[in-house]
Amino acid sequence: MSITLTVASAAAALRPEDLRSRCDPATLGIRSTDDVPPLEGVRGQQRAIDAIELGLHIEDPDHNVYVAGPSGTGRNTAVLDLLRAAAAARPAASDWCYLHSFEDPYRPIAVELPAGKGRELAADLDELVVRCRTDIPKLFDGAEYERRKTEGLRTVSEKRDGLVEDLKRQANALGFGIEQTPMGILTIPLLDGKPIGPDAFALLGDERKMRIASASAELRDKVDAAVRSLRQLDREAHEAVHAVDRDVALFAVGHVIDALRAKYEKQPAIVRHLDAIREDIVEHVDEFRQPDDADSQIFAGPRAWTRYGANVLVASDPSDGAPVVSEPNPTHANLVGRVEHRATFGGMQTDFRYIRPGALHRANGGFLVIQARDLLTSPYSYEGLKRALRDREVRIEDPIDQLLGIPTATLKPAPVPIRVRVVLIGDLLTYSLLRRFDEEFTKLFKIKAEFTPFMERTPDGVRTYAAFVAKTVKERGLVAFSAAAVARIVEEGSRLVSHRSRLAARFSQIEDIVVEAAVVAKRAGAAIVRAEDVGAAIAARRHRSDLLEQELERMIEEGTLHVETASAVPGQVNGLAVFDLVDYAFARPSRITARTGPGLDGVVDIEREVELSGPTHSKGVLILAGYILGKYGGSQPLALSARLAFEQSYAGVEGDSASSAELYAILSSLADAPVRQGIAVTGSVDQRGVIQAIGGVNEKVEGHFAVCKAAGLSGDQGVIIPRANVRHLMLDDEVVAAVGAGRFNVWAIDDVDEGIELLTGVPAGAMGTDGAYPAGTIHARVHARLEEYATRLAEHARSALRAEASAR
Repeated sequence: MSITLTVASAAAALRPEDLRSRCDPATLGIRSTDDVPPLEGVRGQQRAIDAIELGLHIEDPDHNVYVAGPSGTGRNTAVLDLLRAAAAARPAASDWCYLHSFEDPYRPIAVELPAGKGRELAADLDELVVRCRTDIPKLFDGAEYERRKTEGLRTVSEKRDGLVEDLKRQANALGFGIEQTPMGILTIPLLDGKPIGPDAFALLGDERKMRIASASAELRDKVDAAVRSLRQLDREAHEAVHAVDRDVALFAVGHVIDALRAKYEKQPAIVRHLDAIREDIVEHVDEFRQPDDADSQIFAGPRAWTRYGANVLVASDPSDGAPVVSEPNPTHANLVGRVEHRATFGGMQTDFRYIRPGALHRANGGFLVIQARDLLTSPYSYEGLKRALRDREVRIEDPIDQLLGIPTATLKPAPVPIRVRVVLIGDLLTYSLLRRFDEEFTKLFKIKAEFTPFMERTPDGVRTYAAFVAKTVKERGLVAFSAAAVARIVEEGSRLVSHRSRLAARFSQIEDIVVEAAVVAKRAGAAIVRAEDVGAAIAARRHRSDLLEQELERMIEEGTLHVETASAVPGQVNGLAVFDLVDYAFARPSRITARTGPGLDGVVDIEREVELSGPTHSKGVLILAGYILGKYGGSQPLALSARLAFEQSYAGVEGDSASSAELYAILSSLADAPVRQGIAVTGSVDQRGVIQAIGGVNEKVEGHFAVCKAAGLSGDQGVIIPRANVRHLMLDDEVVAAVGAGRFNVWAIDDVDEGIELLTGVPAGAMGTDGAYPAGTIHARVHARLEEYATRLAEHARSALRAEASAR
């Protein structure tokens, strides 16, 4: 026969003011957001800001920064604001140009110039090309050039004429004549001063033929010597013309080159480039004399003067300070640069003019901001960035060429030395993975700046919220928010982080609420956004995502999912399960049942047996088994077999927040003490019976309230939560009002005894000095039931032994 005792539990029934932390609009000191200066910068993230500033002041190149934290916390805004402030105090970065290498055209030369001088150099070299293409042809078309060329060739012409006349005399003396042709000098035998034709030659006697042949051989030696001399004279003529051309070309542009050499005398690489241009002009002077025929240029390739210019890779304004570059698409080419090609007849061509900078070039001397996820998901980008930081130089290379392993004739631009501070922005998980699995990451990114998803709900924090709302109103052109509306947003900020003393620091969420509340007010024709408009916007946000929640509630109302809220059942407790849909979370009660009997199996978790239990849940079951062992196994061996199940649960169960409810179900079954089904339970338990905090407390209380409301609130229903979770309560106004009206309850407890007393109405019982519990208490009943199990199991064992002995 069971004994039921009614007790006043030590558990605390929470008051309405314990369930939600209100924000009094009067404490804001404003009438509306028109009275609040808009927020500037980022607040509430001082730890992260201090870390970023440290990274900006350290000169060591390996102290790059990883900014970790959830999106929407102002990471990007804070980083860019701090970098721009630091960059403004630094000198402008150098300009970088690529020049053609006349020694090795496949390896363009990288040249560093003071800020603002890159474009000036390019303009100077372009002007030089213009002068070459205009002044040189003019001089070559003039009479002076023809006079000098004729004068330069006169001596050579006289030598040539004399050589030819001398050869003619020698040939005549041997009975031959000579004739100059494009193919060379021909020798023709003569008879009586006239050329001998083939027919006449055939009529000659053998002796005469032999004399002609002998004379022809002697003359051939003289002709060969004359040809060699003529060729030497041709070379002298060419050199003479070339000397004239050189003098004319240098007369046209030599003074321009000299002026540029003087201007850039402190830049040895540019001086060498100008000297190379001077020599190249002379070598290719004929190209400057040809007309600009576009078609011929396509087939012949680039003209000589295309090599003379400067490809300005990076140009800085001396008044702008150091560069701050945020690369939104950090592909390998966008980071380290690339070499472009142009289509021509017959293939693709390129030269130094088609070298394009990457973000590392543009950020050189300043700061580079990259999103970690974008960097890591772009092939070869992360390795390219690390290589540049490690080597402290940027090499423009195509990773595909390295991957294929096939040598190709392409440009290999000279590397550009860099000094840049890189700031990666990503989540904490990415940081942890990189630090764990990439040892180079820890060497290159030594500063971690962590943004938190919350900030303290202090007066300064509340003012920050008001200023942020004012900023959003101003930037979006919205109507003003009343003080009450701002206060409602502050309360929602605490709800988002489930903590009455904190506020959500993911301001993107707050911005969405502000924008949507303004739309609600506008549609209602309100001149100012009110608290009820904010509440309606928040309710609408939840409604857009609560389809599954409503379907589960309907299934409970229809009885498809069996949840009791009015009866009392032994061995059955309503636990609370949270459904996290990423953008929305809610909870609903879930029946936890326990069946007990004599045996040696201990506590068996059915979910675990069928592999539906996660590791944390399995740990919680083992812990509650440890509680039972410690509580009741000191004076006798435990002869217990208990089965635990989440009824109508067909998905996995994870977390230990139901471990106290599971323990209550076992104790209720052993004590044969009915559990009030109108009370749901959440909270984990340790082996000593202490109730510990859990997550999702607001969703759990509201979930059970919704089910009880649908069945009819009686005033006896409620939720038991850990006392450690009271600070996390930011319950819906409807729940708070129901508690205030005595129609619903929220109890906070510290240990198992408080919870079992609330659920059963029976005292838990404290162990006396004799080691026994008071009669009729939960622990006394459990102890007695376990003794009964042990006795029955022992009797069964003895009977089995006797039967075995009789069988022998």
